[in-house]
Parts: sequence; structure tokens; C-alpha cells
Amino acid sequence: MQTIKPVFRIFDHQKAIDFYCGWLGFEVVGEHRFGENFPLYLRIQGQGVEIHLSEHHGDCSPGAKIHIENVPSLIKYHAALLQKDYKYNKPGIQKAFWDSKLYLVEVIDPFGNKIIFTGKE
Repeated sequence: MQTIKPVFRIFDHQKAIDFYCGWLGFEVVGEHRFGENFPLYLRIQGQGVEIHLSEHHGDCSPGAKIHIENVPSLIKYHAALLQKDYKYNKPGIQKAFWDSKLYLVEVIDPFGNKIIFTGKE
């Protein structure tokens, strides 16, 4: 058991792509749809992780949270996010309460899912 690939529930694939790819800097590495009028399933990668995004109602529930550790240059990544001026999310950066050597940035996607990024600088 070496790799975990979380699945987040989404409701609008274009909003998900705008958030994850356009703002956070992930890239789509795969997608699947059974037909034109079916939900979309996306695989995205970024910051060394792969996340699956699903419009399928039975896959998962919105409001999940994941933690992505050891993000290189987290302070610069945070500044880049703010510079993009994403309308719906302007995250802060703070010291992690469990380790004063770590910084953390928490973002919430348009569907209520949360990602905590942590890194040393």
C-alpha cells in the first residue's frame, strides 16, 4: 500500500477544471464518460499527487478533506495563487498548529471539498 488516490465528488466539470487546473495548477491526465449524457470522471495531477474527480452520485460525498504534505516552496505557491486573483477563494497562509516548522494553506473547492497543503517554506 504505497499510493492513495482520493476521489472528490464534483457537480460541474468545467467549474472543477477552472478550480483545479486553472487556479491550483493541476493538469487533467485522464477522463472517462460512458456517453454524451452521462457523468464525467476526471483524473488530475499536481503537487506530486493524483486526485480523481467524479460527477457520479454513488462514488463519494462532497465535503471531503485531504492533506498534501511536503509541498516545495509553499510560500511561493501561495503567493502565485493569490496573484491569480481567483474570485471564489483567497486562502491565507499560517504556521501549522502541530509543527511550528510547517506552513499550511487550506483551500475549498466549489463543491465543499478541502485540500490542506503543507510545506516548510
